Order: sequence, then structure tokens, then C-alpha cells
Amino acid sequence: MEPTTTLDIRYSDPGAVPTPWSEARELLERAETYWLTTVRADGRPHVTPLLAVWRDAALHFCTGPEEQKARNLEHERRCALTTGTNALHEGLDLVVEGRAERVTDPGRLKDLAAAWEAKYGPGWRFGVGDGVFTHEAGGEALVFALVPGKVLGFAKGSYAQTRWSF
Repeated sequence: MEPTTTLDIRYSDPGAVPTPWSEARELLERAETYWLTTVRADGRPHVTPLLAVWRDAALHFCTGPEEQKARNLEHERRCALTTGTNALHEGLDLVVEGRAERVTDPGRLKDLAAAWEAKYGPGWRFGVGDGVFTHEAGGEALVFALVPGKVLGFAKGSYAQTRWSF
């Protein structure tokens, strides 16, 4: 399903055009580092870098069950994943907002494990346990899918703010 695309002229240069969803989706697929924003139980924000893969119209990420982001997602599944560039005058930054849902299906986990290794190399080879990723170094990781509800794109150079609604 293609999202509805709108240009926010309040934050865009005169004559700017919206960024095509295909360009944003490609960046979500190829980006290496993402920033996850969750909310702690007391309402304070928590932001941390992580790796993710785009698969089946969602960004997927994993975390140890004892990590702060996992504890945050226990009580509040709404979150945001951000990626892009640190450059001021070029590139595209993206903010993906939605609700993170656990992935526990063994078939999906195997597919995602293969996607992680294909994207990040053999150091990111996961096995599949009972509803989790496993790693030869030990430990388990919970896997989440963030299906976008809204994505904001911030094009730089010719500045344009695009919103994709799903």
C-alpha cells in the first residue's frame, strides 16, 4: 500500500516538491544506523542507536529483554525510529512513527535473521529460539516490527518537509 504524500509548505523552500515515497523507502532499506526513541515508565524519553532492517513494509529491530528500550516497550509500544545524515545542506532525514509489535513467529524470525546477516554481515548472524533471536555469543534478543503510521522526511539542499501517512 502506498502512503498519502503531502508537502508541508511551512517548512519547505518555495517551489519545493515532496520527496517520493520510493526514495524514502530506499533510504529506510539501506541505512545502517537508526535511532530509537521510546518513553520510560515515568515519562522521560530514552533514545539509543541500533541496527534495523526494512522488511514487509516495516522496520524491524531487536534488543535484549533486560535493556531499557525493551522495558520501555513493555508499557508503551508507541515509538519512533530515525535515520538519515548529519549534513546540513544535503541528504534526507527520516522519522518513522508507529507502534512496535513483537515478532515471535519462527518463520518470520528466520527470514529476519537472514535479512540481518545479509545487510550487516556474519557478525550479525542470529539463530531462532522460542520467539526470540539467539546469538552464538549467548543471550537472546526480542524482535520488534515498527509498522509506520506516519513518516516525516526532511530533505536538505532544497529544503522540503514531506509527510507520508499510512
